[in-house]
Formats: sequence, structure tokens, C-alpha cells
Amino acid sequence: MASDGLASPPLPGRDSLSLVPGSVGRSNPLSSKVTSVLSTSYADAEFRESLALLDERGISNSADTRRQLRLDIQKEVIDSNGKIVTEFGRVAEQLRRIGTTIDRLNKSYQDMRSHVTAAHESTSSILEEASSLMTQRRNIETKQQVLKAFREHFVLSDDEVASLTLTAEPVDDRFFAVLSKAKRIRKDCEFLLGFESQTLGLEIMDQSSKYLNQAFQKLYRWVQKEFKTLNLENPQINSSVRRAIRVLAERPSLFQNCLDFFAEAREQILSDSFYLALTGTSSSGGKDNSVKPIELVAHDPLRYTGDMLAWTHSAAVSEREALEILFISDGNEIAKGIQEGRENELWMLMADEADGPAEFDAVKALNELVDRDVSGAARILRQRVEQVIQTNEETILAYKLANLLGFYRFTFSKLLGDESVLLQSMANLESEALRQFRSLMRDHITTVEGEFQHTPSDLGPPEFLQDALKQLTAIMKTYETSLTSEGDREADFEPILAESFDPFLSGCENMSRNIPQPSNSIFLVNCLLAAKTALDPFAEFTRTRVARLQSAVDEHAAKLVESQYAFLREESALGPIFAALAPLDDTKRDDVAKVAQLDALQPEALSAASQNLDDFLPSAVMDAMENVKHLQDARLAREVTEEAADRFCEDFEHVEGLLIEADEYALEVAAEGVGQEPRSLRGLFPRTTGEIRVLLS
Repeated sequence: MASDGLASPPLPGRDSLSLVPGSVGRSNPLSSKVTSVLSTSYADAEFRESLALLDERGISNSADTRRQLRLDIQKEVIDSNGKIVTEFGRVAEQLRRIGTTIDRLNKSYQDMRSHVTAAHESTSSILEEASSLMTQRRNIETKQQVLKAFREHFVLSDDEVASLTLTAEPVDDRFFAVLSKAKRIRKDCEFLLGFESQTLGLEIMDQSSKYLNQAFQKLYRWVQKEFKTLNLENPQINSSVRRAIRVLAERPSLFQNCLDFFAEAREQILSDSFYLALTGTSSSGGKDNSVKPIELVAHDPLRYTGDMLAWTHSAAVSEREALEILFISDGNEIAKGIQEGRENELWMLMADEADGPAEFDAVKALNELVDRDVSGAARILRQRVEQVIQTNEETILAYKLANLLGFYRFTFSKLLGDESVLLQSMANLESEALRQFRSLMRDHITTVEGEFQHTPSDLGPPEFLQDALKQLTAIMKTYETSLTSEGDREADFEPILAESFDPFLSGCENMSRNIPQPSNSIFLVNCLLAAKTALDPFAEFTRTRVARLQSAVDEHAAKLVESQYAFLREESALGPIFAALAPLDDTKRDDVAKVAQLDALQPEALSAASQNLDDFLPSAVMDAMENVKHLQDARLAREVTEEAADRFCEDFEHVEGLLIEADEYALEVAAEGVGQEPRSLRGLFPRTTGEIRVLLS
């Protein structure tokens, strides 16, 4: 082994190896071994599993063990392979047995197949015939089902036809169910008409239409019969009648005929009831002691009219409540029925195309029916109320009747709408009552025209005006309770004022033209204040007229102020002085120089004026108040006198200022040596404005 290189010198290091030429290409077993050991990865999973297997066997690391380890492992591998070969032998045996079994099964299958083929060949004709029969059976069953469904859907049975058309059969739920079926058949016939052959659809439609017409005629006669036996005093229509009318709405002509029949019956019943309430005697002549006749209060026209109107209103309300369930609760159904009826009745459809379709208004229909029901009672009411209006001779009562009728006109408009006949009757009666009121008022004015010539000695409102104001107050109290809207009250009441107030006030104005001033103004102010006092509490609808009266009072008060002012100027004898000095201005020197030269300001005239003023002032206020002593408003009399006194004091203050300026001007002229020493105007006229104001206050 020494010759193989094992005894060679040690291998050089890494650095020295690269320097020896040809060292890389040598094959050294030791180096190969070392290289193999060094290249082994101890982190490999298989290596770790091998080490773990050695640990499980409990093999110690010795030279014998290492030499024996390979042999032991090879022996175990050979034993394992032997066991596998033995097991595969057994599997092969089983596979041979399975092959034998499969061969037997294939042979049995071939035998069975030959038998089945022979049987199929012998029974094929029978199966084809049976299949054909089954197919025919299914087709026949399908046709039977279709025919049955068709008969059930499109054909009425004899019992159903009898229930629908015979009058002997009752109108009950079954009748309405059959009627609904007939209508459905007629509608579904449109589907049949879509096929190429339309004969069947036309025949069924013709038959169903005939049955439907007979059914509606039967229903129409039944409803009329029910209306005859219905308790019209309390017309609570039962569910069957409501349902019948709802269905009958599909024939508008029959539906309208039923309503007409019902309205005529109710009109007659309510007319008889109203006559019984009026007289206590029925239309047949029988007396009902349980009823207190309204005619017992005929001596009181207002109560008599009010009781009749109240009865009519109560009857209308009761009638509406009784019929609401017919038109309101089922309003949609009736509208649908009427629409369907228009589609069925050609002439109705043509009318709709010409005028446009009119939708069914349940509330309007209810109002019209109630209005027709009470129309008979309304005619009697109109006759009685017209008689009351025409026989009445009292002006205030005539207006109260008009106001009462206006109240019920407003009430009926809310109950029955604006187009009802009853409302028109109320409006006509109200207009007639107002005409009677105006006629009576004109007659009254004509009667009292003779009093327009005699003015009261105390210049107070004449008696005819006081009576007119009392009458007007009663009228305004009545109007105050009316239901006229707020915005229209004043304009609505203006014609009443024109009839019942303006003529009397015009008479007072004519009377004042024959009276001298200031008595005429005092008289008119007294009349205007009396009228204003009467109208003030009703300012809600007399505001404009009160303002006009106040303006007239202010105008005549201004005339009284002028009269009092003229009296103060005349009685104080200062009129000439005021007139002479009025154009002059105390701030202009030229005007001041003219003062002493005026005739009214000469010493003698000025002294006389001063003396007259002193004589007048002590009793001036009393004398002035005496002029307006007939003015019934003491406050206004005092204000008029005070205003006149203020104007008098202003004029006096102007005179006083000019006199003072004139004296100062005279002193200045004397100081310049021109002329002799002047005489003081203030010395001749010593009164001051303050003194005048105190004495005239």
C-alpha cells in the first residue's frame, strides 16, 4: 500500500496545492475518502432517519458491529422480498379464481340475452298495440278534462240558468255568484273570438248576454219590489239591497230608474210627514195626537218660519245619514259598475264620446238624491214662507226673516252643495224677504216725511231719527249673528244701511238747511253723533260708515269753531283791530311804522276798544258756551270753544306784538328829534295775552 501512495508526505495546505504543478489531476484514495467524508451533508433528512434507525436497533459503534451491519441489513432486505413474493402468489391465485367466475357470468349473460331477444321478437307487436292504446287513452282523458273545464267555465248548468232568470228563485248569494260567473263567461268569450273559427265564441257570447239581460231585469224588478216593502220612514237599506243596487249600476238606465223610483217614494213620504208636522193631520185625514202642529205658533211669524226650516233641515240631515251607506261606503264599486255599464250600453258610450266621460261622484249623487227626496216638502215650505213674508207688515221682522233664511241657505249649501233645488228655494225666499223689508222701509219713510219739516227746539236728534236708530240697532244685532264671511260683511250690510239709515240722515240734512248758523251745525252734529253712537258697537261691518260719520262731525265742528271765533271777535269789539293789523308783520319796520297811522289804532278808537274788551272778558267764556249749549256732547262743545279761544288769543298776541313794536319805533323817532313826544299805544290798550288766556280758559 506504500507503493499506492499511502506513505507519501503529508498533503500541502490550500495555498501550497495551487503551486504544485499537476497535483490536481492525481487520483489519491485517501484524498477521495476525505473528500467524500467532507462532502457528506449531515443535515440531510435521510441521513438523520438512518441515524435514528440505528439508535432504535440499539447498535453499538464497534469494529465488529460496523463490519456486520451491512450483512445484517442485506439479510433483512432479502427476507422482506421473500415475504412479498409469497403474498403476490396468493393474490395471483385469487385473480385466477375471479377470472373463472367472470367467464361463467359472461356465459350466463349470453344465454339470458338470447332468451330476451327471442321474447322481445315474439311480443313486439303486442307492445306496439298497447302503446298506441295508451296514447289514445291519454288523449281522450285530456279531451275529457278540457271539455269538463270548458263546460264548467263557459257553460251554465240548468240549475244556474234557473237561479239567474226565473223570478221564482230568490235573489240571494247564489244568484249573485251565478251572475258573476255569467259576466266572467261573457268577458272570456273575447278569448274564443281570437281563434280562426269564431262560431263557438259567438254562440256562447250570445247565450251569456241573453242570460245576463234576463238576470238584470229580474234584479231590477226585485229591487223595485224591495223598495215598495222597505220601511221608508227609516230607510236603512240592508246588505242585499245595497249589493243589488251596486250590481245594478252596471246597467245605468236600470240604475237610474231605481233611483227615480226611490226618490219619488221618499218625496211623497217626506211631503206627507211635513204636512203632518204642520197640521197634526195626515194626508189621509187622520189626526195624530202625538204630534204638536207647527201651525200652533203661526201667530209668531219668526218662530213659525224657524220651526218649518228646522224640520226641513232635520229631515235633510236624517235622509243624508240614511243614504250615505249606499253612496259613500260603496262609492268605488258603484263608479266601477257605471263605467262598465257605459261600455256595455252603446248609446251611453256614444254620449260619452260626444260630451266626454263623466266620472261618478258619490257625494254629488247623494246630494242630488237627498235634494230630490225633500223637494216635495220644500215646495210646501216655500208656499208657507212666502205667505208669511207677504202678510208681514213689520220692518224689523221682515229683516229677521231674511236673516233667518240666509242662515239656512248657508246651512243647506254646506249640506247639499250649491246646485240643489232646496238651496235655490232658500235664496229666492231670502231675496223676497229682503224686497219686503225694503218695501216696508220705503213705506215707513214716506209716512214720516212730514216730520222732516219740524226741527226740535233743543236741536237734538228728531224723534224719527231716534226711532230709525233703534230699528237699525235691532237690525244690526240680527245681522251680527249671521254666517256671512268676515271679508264680505261690510259690503253685504251696506245696502241695508242705504235703505234703513241714509234716508233719515238725508232728512236731517234737509232740515238743517232751514236753520241759521251755528244752529244748523249743532243740529247736524247731534244727529251724526247719535248715529255714530248707534253704529260704533258693530264696527265689524260698519267701520267705513262710522269713519264717514266722524269725518262729517269734524267738518261741522270746524264750522262751529269758526262761529265761536267770529262771536269772540265781534263781542270783544276787536274785530276792526284784528282786521287792520292782520296784514302787518311785526318784524318789518315799514309795517310797524304804519301801525300808529291806522284809523282803528287812533287813541279814541283804541281806548274804546280797550274798554269794550274789559267789559266783555269777565263773561266771555259763559257767553261763548251759551252759543253751543244745545250741543249734546259737552266735551265737543268745550273743545270747540277752546279752539276758538286759542285762535282769538293768537290774534290778540299778534296785535300786542305790533303795539309794542310801534311804541318802540315811536320812541326811536322821538329820540332823533323828529316830531313831538309820542303817546304810548300800550298805555291806551294795556291788556296782555297772558291775561286774555287766563280769562278765556
